[in-house]
Amino acid sequence: QVQLVESGGGLVQPGGSLRLSCAASGFTFSSYGMSWYRQAPGKERELVATITSAGGSTNYGDPVKGRFTISRDNAKNTVYLQMNSLKPEDTAVYYCTPFPPEGYWGQGTQVTVSS
Repeated sequence: QVQLVESGGGLVQPGGSLRLSCAASGFTFSSYGMSWYRQAPGKERELVATITSAGGSTNYGDPVKGRFTISRDNAKNTVYLQMNSLKPEDTAVYYCTPFPPEGYWGQGTQVTVSS
């Protein structure tokens, strides 16, 4: 079965950085685009970034452009999200999923940006 395990979240001060990882299994990872979403309390889930199956093309939501970078390692079945210049409004639970989404979600990893 499909499994997505996110990690790397935590508490960070504004302006700081975090690197999220998502280990995927149960499907042919290298054949799928991947994405990161986030959901803040009381808000809808929001698309953060996408990457094509071979990693040749990426796209970002406007709030994170220029600060976040999505990447992947198909040999390790892992997708990453490097987050720099973090802001309090980046506080959310972050999820990875195939893109376009097919209904598979992991448990997410909490990112809290606060002084």
